[in-house]
Amino acid sequence: MIPTAPTDRLHGLDALRGFALLLGIALHACMSYLPGAETFWIVAEDQPSLALAGFFFWVHSFRMGLFFLLAGYFGRLLLQRRGFSGFVRDRLRRILLPLLAFWFPLLVAVIAVVVWAAWLKHGGELPEQEQPPLSADNFPLMHLWFLYLLCLFYPALLMLRALLAWIDHGGRVQAALDALMRAVLGPRAALILALPVAGALAMHPGWWAWFGIPTPDQSLYPSSAALLCYGLAFTVGWAMQRQPPLLHALARRWPLNLALALIGHIACIALIGLQSSAEAAEHGAPQTWLYAYAYGLCGWGWTLALLGLALRYLERAHPASRYLAESSYFLYLAHLPVVMAAQVVASRVQAPWWVEYPVALALSLAVLLATYQLGVRHTALGRWLNGGSPRRAQPPVAASETSP
Repeated sequence: MIPTAPTDRLHGLDALRGFALLLGIALHACMSYLPGAETFWIVAEDQPSLALAGFFFWVHSFRMGLFFLLAGYFGRLLLQRRGFSGFVRDRLRRILLPLLAFWFPLLVAVIAVVVWAAWLKHGGELPEQEQPPLSADNFPLMHLWFLYLLCLFYPALLMLRALLAWIDHGGRVQAALDALMRAVLGPRAALILALPVAGALAMHPGWWAWFGIPTPDQSLYPSSAALLCYGLAFTVGWAMQRQPPLLHALARRWPLNLALALIGHIACIALIGLQSSAEAAEHGAPQTWLYAYAYGLCGWGWTLALLGLALRYLERAHPASRYLAESSYFLYLAHLPVVMAAQVVASRVQAPWWVEYPVALALSLAVLLATYQLGVRHTALGRWLNGGSPRRAQPPVAASETSP
């Protein structure tokens, strides 16, 4: 049964949010094994893996769209529970402050790993390389870009909400928007939502088609494609929270959405293959539009299918999934330099990818989990990130209070 009251807890969505964040760690851990990694990553394996390229493509096609949809859903739920002032305080404390506090230490750690990798690659010497000055156009947000986008999306939705309340005294506009959302999230939801994604991607200049939605991690000015695609997911999640029956419908339709996801996924692979490439797609070409739509269908199909599966089969809480859901925020915030260091070590080992990758990922997760358990979970840092004390006998607070 899917809860309908704002105080009810959706354990499946909790688990799914943690799953999306943990998938990000697995995704970054396989980047050195992608074909052509030497053009976009700090280290590249001599023997790339098409299997890991396929895994990367699958995860990257839906993971952040799913995350932003859940962020929008839980954001509105939090606003219901705590009111405007409580919502603003919580988001400042648990979204903006972590961005400000974690950015510089993580940047220093990432730079240290990059320098180490370069030192090893050049036989104990560091090549001379001039770095452009830090600016709004050249600002390495790294993997923390998702927090930066949330800091843009939350006030944007609050302002739109206030504007709607000011002009729509009779509630007719809101009723029309609710009706529109019910129509969009019907059986053809993935087919419809893929359309704006296709337009945003196909019209994006210099689009690296294989990598999907451009990652806005190098500038304080996110690309229009990233803003539209992730803003759409966030807005859909926010609007979805107004109408609980939409979740019931998604839970029933997971087989349909899974079928659409597979159709889009297979079409993408048929059009572009598994050889990761940083080459730009031909702007405005018919094949670019076809691939962009297939990519949008793939991403939204997987997002809605996984959402339905989580609602259908993960409605009960399990200690392990609850622990991973709690820890996933810190693990994702802290993971990048740890994973990159493991990749540098793995690049010095002559072993097949199916040995190196699982070992490097397992060791990275072991370090991160040990750090969380021993140095974060029962500390002020853990209470800050998790929104309270770690849960024991008492039922956990709503997911909106324990996830970004």
